[in-house]
Amino acid sequence: MRRRMTLRAQLLMLQVVIVLVTVVGTGAVASFLQEHQLRDNYRDRMIGVAQSVSTMPVVIDAFDDADPSATIQPVAELVSKSSGIAYAVVMNKDGIRYSHPDPGKIGGHVSTDPGGVLSGDVYVGTQTGTLGRSWRVKVPIFDARHAVIGAVSVGVLESDLRAQYLANSGWLFLTIGIAAVLGVIGAAWVTLVIRKRIFGLEPEQIAGLLEEREAILHGVREGVVAVDDRGRIALINDAAVRLLSLPNGRELVGTHALDSLDADLVRLLDSGDAEQSLVLAGERVLLVRRDIARISGRAIGSILILRDNTELHTLLRDLDGVQGVADGLRAQAHGFANKLHVISGLLELGRVEQAVSFIAHERSGGTLSGVTGRTGIQELEVAALLLMKQARAEERGITTTIEPDSTLPVLASRPSAEILRADLITIIGNLLDNAAEATGAGGRISISVNERTAANGAGTFVISVADSGEGIPQALRERVFTPGYTSKAARPGPVSTGRGIGLTLVKRIATRHGGTVEIGGGLPAAGTPGPKGEACGARFTVTLPAGCGDIAPAGLAGASAGGTP
Repeated sequence: MRRRMTLRAQLLMLQVVIVLVTVVGTGAVASFLQEHQLRDNYRDRMIGVAQSVSTMPVVIDAFDDADPSATIQPVAELVSKSSGIAYAVVMNKDGIRYSHPDPGKIGGHVSTDPGGVLSGDVYVGTQTGTLGRSWRVKVPIFDARHAVIGAVSVGVLESDLRAQYLANSGWLFLTIGIAAVLGVIGAAWVTLVIRKRIFGLEPEQIAGLLEEREAILHGVREGVVAVDDRGRIALINDAAVRLLSLPNGRELVGTHALDSLDADLVRLLDSGDAEQSLVLAGERVLLVRRDIARISGRAIGSILILRDNTELHTLLRDLDGVQGVADGLRAQAHGFANKLHVISGLLELGRVEQAVSFIAHERSGGTLSGVTGRTGIQELEVAALLLMKQARAEERGITTTIEPDSTLPVLASRPSAEILRADLITIIGNLLDNAAEATGAGGRISISVNERTAANGAGTFVISVADSGEGIPQALRERVFTPGYTSKAARPGPVSTGRGIGLTLVKRIATRHGGTVEIGGGLPAAGTPGPKGEACGARFTVTLPAGCGDIAPAGLAGASAGGTP
């Protein structure tokens, strides 16, 4: 196979060609202009000499002499030598010479046609005569009556012009040669500099590295955003565009980060040191790590590495739900064992009637059926979440009450209903977690979930969570939805902040569905009904519209509820 020319050779050859073409072209133009300037100078000189000879009285008067050449020849020789021209030939109207550099040709007819000049015209051009090829000027001679009586031919040999041109062009050619050599040397140096700047790589290697970089950058699941030291986005991959819900990433490159990224990300960019933080982007919880980009120890910008923590939160929520159900079942099994011991003891004591009465007064049903049976909550995942949160709250000494009038039918098996189910779980879970942290041990929480179905089959879910904590002042009821705002201390660990996103997420989910979030008064603390019976604590009420068809038909809902263990 034919070996491809290297980039170094291509650059050197291209620059050498450019230098040589430029230098040689410039030299050719300069040489051409110099030659024309030389000819123009001689032409002006020859015209002046010819007109001067043609108007000399001594020359005009000599035409009437018996031997005009005796007077005109010395004058012509003197003029030729003093003006630096090759010859000055004077002729009569018949073309007979009265002067010539070669005296032997005086009295002979001129070698070129004198018709034009003897008719009164001035001639300038190149002709071949007795002395050779010459650049000449011919001017007519007029008498006192303005009649043509002869002509003057003044010229310089082409060989003399060429010799003078070459003598004057020596420095020009030398300069052109030196410029060409310096240009080639400069081209070689520029080639070496470019080669060094691209680390000695060939174009194919650079293209391959760029393709690999793009493939790796846009193939990873983590988002990558690079911002230069001027605060402009230098690089953003597809994962970052998806996680931040941004438009086309290629259009964002070069724009200011403050105009394209969320305020939390920009705030993280402005921090001095490398750190990682939980940031809420839209409805996604992102674990963002900021690093300083350096080249040769010099900081050139910042890099944000984004990891979607929403999936991890979902898995932890599901795990907590399973763990809560398991804890509830274990507690239920322990309770049943104690009840069996009581029944066994009564039978051993012969107290059969008391044993029958004890059994008759005990309620049947499992833990989940306790939630779905005592209330109208038929959606199993929501029931499991409430059961888990209730069990966790009781472990912390918090009384959690699910209002008996709560109603939540089974949701349909369709994509929009699945999204609605996940959003309900997220809203309820965040509100209960915030309420539990606000009340602390000995506090009370009340939750109600209600569904209102419209005539067209669509509905609205109303979730209300009240606690007996300190409440939220009126001035802060809008600020609590700001990302990162929290009245609680930050959690210890490598992540700088994991708080202040729950209520923001609730607000954004409700806004996406076209719903609302309102804050009001909650429950009074235990034993303290509040002044004049007013409520203490805080109550969050969320309205969440449901689309037509998101709620399962009544028959399917009843079957699902009836099959609850």
